[in-house]
Amino acid sequence: MSNSKKPFHIRSKIWIEDDKGLVIFGLGRLRILAAIDRCGSLNAAAKELNMSYRALWGKIKATEQGLGAPLLHRTTGGVSGGGSQLTDLAQTLIREFKNMHGHINHETDCVFDNVFPKTIA
Repeated sequence: MSNSKKPFHIRSKIWIEDDKGLVIFGLGRLRILAAIDRCGSLNAAAKELNMSYRALWGKIKATEQGLGAPLLHRTTGGVSGGGSQLTDLAQTLIREFKNMHGHINHETDCVFDNVFPKTIA
């Protein structure tokens, strides 16, 4: 049965947090990194995501501090302007989080399909 014909769908939200409960990485941070990768700068990514530069930068810094490693290679302005590129770690985080998220969604859908249709059909 395809998802478009099901009357109900399960949704879940996952993220990675540290031992203090602070968010290290999730879909929001993934979207931020993907926008930086597309736009080439924090300022342009913030505009694309309709976020303030300060909020975007704060989330990046919090993740970098939590991981103890940089997510961006930054160049300052000048004649050619500044910009940011993702580090290998940032690219790996995006790839692996998407992979994990896909697996979790698939498993959650399977459990839902096996349990709830019997209850709410």
